[in-house]
Amino acid sequence: MATRLKTWLRRCWQAVRQLSGDDAYERYLAHYTACHADTAPLSRKEFFRHEQQQKWGEIRRCC
Repeated sequence: MATRLKTWLRRCWQAVRQLSGDDAYERYLAHYTACHADTAPLSRKEFFRHEQQQKWGEIRRCC
């Protein structure tokens, strides 16, 4: 029973992290190692800067 509860809680925590974007760097690394093994991935700090620039780098509004 305790192991089932732990498994359920772990899955819920993973879902929360995925929905909030908290696991973005881990997902980036998994994709990068699978598709771009010939070059080095961005560091966590560089990845964060890149994502912030993508999100907030330019003004996006209608007026």
